[in-house]
Amino acid sequence: AAAAAAEAEGGDGGGPGRAALLAAVVDAFLEKLLAAGSYERFAQCYRRFYRAQPHVTRSIHEQLLAQLRAAVTEEIQEVKKEGNLEELLGALDAIVEESRGCEEPAWRPSGIPEADARSTVVPFLLKQRCFLRRELSHSQKENRAAAAAVLEGRERIAALRRSIAERRAAWQDPPNPTIQ
Repeated sequence: AAAAAAEAEGGDGGGPGRAALLAAVVDAFLEKLLAAGSYERFAQCYRRFYRAQPHVTRSIHEQLLAQLRAAVTEEIQEVKKEGNLEELLGALDAIVEESRGCEEPAWRPSGIPEADARSTVVPFLLKQRCFLRRELSHSQKENRAAAAAVLEGRERIAALRRSIAERRAAWQDPPNPTIQ
């Protein structure tokens, strides 16, 4: 069973993986379970029946083992299906394979919650601060452009008011006849 498990794991990293390893372990378990229920033990438990009808006892034992094998296999398949184990184990294999080329060790907690939280949160907060500074700079630039446009508009309004006032004054003032 151990050889089958090692073979299923594929020591070189290119083997079938965890799903095949699980199948090998389940098969080994099932074989050991069925071996524990040997005919000799079964006959010993039902000694009187065995002495009266040994062929029937063997038939009953074989049927019991076949039904036990089918029930255990069906139950395990149902657990695999419900838990989506095949896909999850495949994804785990992919993660492990992806991490093989990684030189840097994986992150592990230091045991000091404050330091662990800080090591995770500080880089995020620094990125957020950089992002917010860029947004603030962009907003300030837009505000300066808007303020310049408002000042230009106010100057045009003031120039128009002066022009209107000059025209109204020119219209209201009668022409001077003596100059002609």
